[in-house]
Amino acid sequence: MSTIDPTRTAVIGIHLQQDIVGANGAFAPFFRAEVERTGVLDTAARALTGARRVGARIVYTRVAFAPGHTDLVPNSPLLQMVAQNDCLVDGTPGAALVGEAAPADDDTVVTHTRVTGFHGSELDVLLRGSGVDTIVFLGVATNVSVEGTARTASELGYRTIVLSDACSAGTEAAHLASLDSLGLLAEVMTTDELLAAITPAAAPTTA
Repeated sequence: MSTIDPTRTAVIGIHLQQDIVGANGAFAPFFRAEVERTGVLDTAARALTGARRVGARIVYTRVAFAPGHTDLVPNSPLLQMVAQNDCLVDGTPGAALVGEAAPADDDTVVTHTRVTGFHGSELDVLLRGSGVDTIVFLGVATNVSVEGTARTASELGYRTIVLSDACSAGTEAAHLASLDSLGLLAEVMTTDELLAAITPAAAPTTA
């Protein structure tokens, strides 16, 4: 496995929000069982902490809408469910990031109103402006927002990595099928593999 330069890497936590991964969130009937079974929040926190420690940029993407969902375009069943459940409203506890993987002071949070993180947001400009050329993805759901954002990253020319054990979906089958598909567009690795590969460059020795 090739090494990963943390100074040119961003680790992106996708939709680690109360309404999506929380025990009492609006989407708990879809995602919470797998979140609990896999322990994905603990693994995500470990990946974020380890990458942060060696100097990688940490970014969270969160989906949130204005009160009344006036900025929601409900052109898919998933987004229609957001409106029907009156959830992911900006400023409410449901739209907040969960405590298990809370951002540190130097982390960046990008808010958007679509299913994936690049569309209609400053994410690409922010990453390129920071010299990032490698993106590591984790979060929920593997087969929806993680896969969609990772596909866009690959199309935009980033080295794209997906952490298999720091993502989950509504079912294990959906998660595995998504990873299988993503293997054609991204590198799929575990959190342990990432943390072994993402190490600061050794300082030059002097005679």
